Amino acid sequence: LPLLLVVFGFAALQAVILNKAMSLVVVTAAFVFRSAAVPLVEVASNWTTVANLLAGSLIGAWSAAGWATRWQGATLQRVIAALLLVVAVVLLFGHESDAKHPALEGAWLIAAGVAAGLLIGAVASLLGVAGGELLIPTLVLLYGVDIKLAGSLSLAVSLPTMVAGFARYSRDRSFTVLRANRAFVLSMAAGSIFGAAIGGLCLGAVP
Repeated sequence: LPLLLVVFGFAALQAVILNKAMSLVVVTAAFVFRSAAVPLVEVASNWTTVANLLAGSLIGAWSAAGWATRWQGATLQRVIAALLLVVAVVLLFGHESDAKHPALEGAWLIAAGVAAGLLIGAVASLLGVAGGELLIPTLVLLYGVDIKLAGSLSLAVSLPTMVAGFARYSRDRSFTVLRANRAFVLSMAAGSIFGAAIGGLCLGAVP
C-alpha cells in the first residue's frame, strides 16, 4: 500500500482498491502453495474458528469499504497512516507469544472472536489488505493456534472477507482504476503469484 501511494503515485482510494485486488491474488495463490506444509484437511478441521472470525469480519469489511468510498482522499490517507502504525505495534509486541491454549472459553471466546473479526475485517477493507497482519496474532493469542496453521487459517478467513470488501468497492467509480491500469495489475499479479509460490515452498523449511 505505501508503494502504491508513494512510489506509483495512486490516490488513496485507488491504491486501496489496487491493493485489494493484489491481495486477492496473493491469498488465493498462497492458500494453494502452503498446502504442502499445512495440509488443507488440517485447515478444514478448524472450521469453527474460521466461522467465528468470519461472523464479524464480513460485516466489518463491507461497512468499512462503504466508509472509505465516502471519505475525502486526505482523510483516508490519515486513517491509513494511523492503521499502519497500529499494525506495526501489534506485530512488534505480539509476535513472540507461544500460546498453546485458547485465552477464553465457551461463549466468551465466541464473542471475542466476532469482535476481533469485526475489527480486523474493517481494518483489512480500509487498507485493502488480506488482514493476516492482525489475523495471525489473533489466532495465536486468542485461540492458541500453532503459528504455521494460523497462517493458513488466516487465508481461509481473508478470502471471503476480501471478496465482501471488494464487492462493496465495485460500486464506487474509483473501481475503474483496475481497468485503466490493466497492464500494471496483471504484471503485479504475476509477480505476486511467483512470490506466493516461493513463500509456500520455503514454509516447510522455516521453523
